[in-house]
Amino acid sequence: MAEARFKIAACSAQHIGDRTEQQDSLGIFTSKRRPGCVLFVVADGMGGKTGGALASQQVLTTAKGLFEDFTINDSGQALLQQIIHEAHTVIRLSALSAEKEPHSTVVALLLHQERAEWAHAGDSRLYHFRSADLVQRTVDHSYVEQLIQQGKLDPRNAQMHPKSHLLVNALGTDKMPYTSFGSVDQPQPGDSFLLGTDGLWHYFNDTELGILVSATEPRAATERIMQLTRRRAMGGGDNCSMIIVKLEELPIEPRFTLSPMPMEIKE
Repeated sequence: MAEARFKIAACSAQHIGDRTEQQDSLGIFTSKRRPGCVLFVVADGMGGKTGGALASQQVLTTAKGLFEDFTINDSGQALLQQIIHEAHTVIRLSALSAEKEPHSTVVALLLHQERAEWAHAGDSRLYHFRSADLVQRTVDHSYVEQLIQQGKLDPRNAQMHPKSHLLVNALGTDKMPYTSFGSVDQPQPGDSFLLGTDGLWHYFNDTELGILVSATEPRAATERIMQLTRRRAMGGGDNCSMIIVKLEELPIEPRFTLSPMPMEIKE
């Protein structure tokens, strides 16, 4: 087992927004087989007749089950790929057995002392910050992102595009979803990660999120971001879900010991 170089502080938060149903799901899972390894998952469900809520929950159930068997000898990327493929299959099977059209996005972060690895399908995002600076973030599997990559749309106008919510990749569709991966070796204190659905990131730019995440501990940061999200949604907000993960310095062990008995001082 690698020597611990940081401690993990994390907080998750959800809001139903101005919708009638919460179709997002999120989870934080620890490993019994690989102590110190944590899996964070956010999924944004879509589909009528409660299909979206079912789909996103199936992503979480699949992730939890597969992570229980994850060991130190297993590949992190292989685990993340398996979660996406198996969750897709489960969602497809549920669509056959019910009058629903379930789909879901997913973004997942696998974190341990030596490495942070993530994968996503759809437009739920992961941001990696170092202090307040953006190091990298996922690229949405969406129609507007394709326009940006083709030089047909200015990124500054992407969030206002009428088809900004149209996905080109998701779990539960007719074809197997493709997966995009990212990673960082030797994560360090001062690093932080934000996982969130489009009901969150739609209202912020990257710089603003970096400042908000780095300014306070995870619980306070989630509360502040959620407050701003609700204010900016102006009564038309989608479901909003996020997980903030911060890597913090380990407490310094004292280099002296205290005697358990008081000293007797004689005059």
